[in-house]
Amino acid sequence: MVNNETERPRLRGWLAMSLGLVAIVLGGVWTLQGLDVLPYSAMSGQTVWAAIGGGLIIAGLLLIAVGMRRRSSAQKPVQ
Repeated sequence: MVNNETERPRLRGWLAMSLGLVAIVLGGVWTLQGLDVLPYSAMSGQTVWAAIGGGLIIAGLLLIAVGMRRRSSAQKPVQ
């Protein structure tokens, strides 16, 4: 195949979406530990970790939205 200079990379946005997914999972664990649903941790029962976890979940959702937007804009044909 000939390398076309106008062709955009297909894997755009995957890094942001992957980091967003990791942030959501980590934020969920921190939230559950802060709310004392997951006991036996140094963070258990401390509401500050529930708040930090909630913020991390929101940041993860934003990263996924940015990644999906980049991915969809990369799939549009260049004219």
